[in-house]
Amino acid sequence: MGLKRIFATAVLSSLLGFAPASAAEFEKNIMTGGPQGTYIQIGRDVAAVGKACGQTLNVLESAGSLENFVGVRNRRNTQFGIVQSDVLEYLKTFEAGDAEVQQAVRGVRIMFPLYNEEIHVLARKDIAGMKDLTGKKVAIGVQDSGTFLTASLILDILQVKTGERVPLNPDAALPKLVSGEIDAFFYVAGAPAALFAKNPIDGERFHLLPITEAPLLATYTASRIDAGTYDFQTQPVDLIAVKAVMMTYDYDVKRNAYQRESCNAVSDFSSLIVNNLDKLQATGHPKWKDVDLTALPPGWQVGVCVKAGMAMDYKPKCTAAIEAPAEKASDANEEYLNLLKQRLKPQ
Repeated sequence: MGLKRIFATAVLSSLLGFAPASAAEFEKNIMTGGPQGTYIQIGRDVAAVGKACGQTLNVLESAGSLENFVGVRNRRNTQFGIVQSDVLEYLKTFEAGDAEVQQAVRGVRIMFPLYNEEIHVLARKDIAGMKDLTGKKVAIGVQDSGTFLTASLILDILQVKTGERVPLNPDAALPKLVSGEIDAFFYVAGAPAALFAKNPIDGERFHLLPITEAPLLATYTASRIDAGTYDFQTQPVDLIAVKAVMMTYDYDVKRNAYQRESCNAVSDFSSLIVNNLDKLQATGHPKWKDVDLTALPPGWQVGVCVKAGMAMDYKPKCTAAIEAPAEKASDANEEYLNLLKQRLKPQ
């Protein structure tokens, strides 16, 4: 099945994913990823910022980027989702000439760019590089995941003909690699990825493949995982990375109460993230330290509800007392916000 067809199938299946709103508090959800991935930890960090303000944000596990993108478009009470930038680039490539993709992307907007996610390929030690995956049994992620799309694109760009592309998520792929049932697996996650940090992996048997092929640099960013990032990894590994992006929907406050409440939620969390970025970088997942909120992917607009939350005088609707942010030069903060707002203007 082609990637466009897989995406269209995901769009149709997500239409069933409606959730009832809570009577006590308007329901807000963020779609993330698997239980040991970076996305879910980032989502929990954002939820913690909301909790300090008295707002509940439910952090939902998912297959990953494709499901998250479609969820933001179609799943009720799901205002946020984390998506890989190569998924966005893929959709933009096909949007002009494909009615299904046009429908799928309509109304979906950027909230914030986040951090680079490293493309891990864990393989047997006798497999030296990407070309050596030819004829091998390689797990590439489940169909609605960003890992699936990224792995498929990379193998196609490099014209690597594996023996079999196995649709397994990384959590399921790791034990199958250890048992010898597969030869390697892809995992797109911000390092340090909990799957590799928390599970014992024999460095005598397995290693991360270098990914340095020039054709990939048109879409991906050169990166490096330093030696010692994982216990099994004693040498630095040069590879590539893709940007993680927080997505939302362009709600119309004039349409109905649901759209107004959802827009308010987006504005509130936009403000909370920007004004608590220092706290997130100090206490959240290490990848928060790499977040540049102005590094927007080309061709995508920022939602009006996000822009509303970026206003200097915007006050999120908190029902709990929140700790005052650490004192900082107000001029510097205003300069940063002005720079961000300039970058958020529609292209």
